[in-house]
Amino acid sequence: MSLAPRAVIVHRTTEYEELVARHGTHGQAAFFLASRGRDIEEVAERHRRTRRALAEVAAAVPLTWRQARVERADLDRFLFAAEDVVVVVGQDGLVANVAKYLAGQPVVGVDTDPGRNPGVLVRHRARDTAALLPAALAPGAGSGTEELTMVEAVADDTQRLVALNEIYLGAPGHQTARYRLGLDGDRGAVEAQASSGVLVGTGTGATGWLRSVWQERGADLRLPGRTEERLLWFVREAWPSPATGTSLIAGELTADGRLRITVESERLIAFGDGMETDSLELTWGQSVQVGVCGERLR
Repeated sequence: MSLAPRAVIVHRTTEYEELVARHGTHGQAAFFLASRGRDIEEVAERHRRTRRALAEVAAAVPLTWRQARVERADLDRFLFAAEDVVVVVGQDGLVANVAKYLAGQPVVGVDTDPGRNPGVLVRHRARDTAALLPAALAPGAGSGTEELTMVEAVADDTQRLVALNEIYLGAPGHQTARYRLGLDGDRGAVEAQASSGVLVGTGTGATGWLRSVWQERGADLRLPGRTEERLLWFVREAWPSPATGTSLIAGELTADGRLRITVESERLIAFGDGMETDSLELTWGQSVQVGVCGERLR
């Protein structure tokens, strides 16, 4: 007998909850903010809006469905199932945080703070949940979903990392990253580099970190679309020296292209979508290939 669908509600701790946890009480948190020229009521109101949205989403789950909740900090320990419909309640970035843990499950993004969030990935309101959940599993539901391109990094020891916005490879602690960089199909040409790291981003990431680097460079490269099987990559602050070059600092990767990076530092890390706590650990001599991921976020 098949299992009933499960609605997995993903959320994150609010700023208000973090403040109270840190300072002990509402009053102490209010005093702390007031000493820095801020009013806790603004923070508390955003907290209340989030809680109302979570309650409304939970109430909209059909009675015949199962239901689960997971906080952002616990995503790497939560087991998603094939029959899940994932409801992300919060900011756009929370959709990116959950994307790497999914394998084709449909995702519905619910905006808890319209006007404050860009709404690129959280496109719906809590009141729409009752109609969206059954529609996500209805026959022909694929016509109403958008298949977003993702990026992956695969190390030579089989470690694998997937991200929706971008993957960053560099040294922890903002130290200089040393490595050799090359592209598939370039007849084996590589360049030794010392830099602040390498950023590889998708069309979804083109609304975030990738776009800021692209604007700063004034690059002639066209930003990819969200569903386009194309990535952009940038080397951040490459340093020229007798032993390191700066000729390979930006480019694009199509569906079959791969950026190859061989570590020449004691330790480098690769992480996706700002989740540095869930990263690949790379040591001297290891190599990693970064390119378009075969999986999509629905």
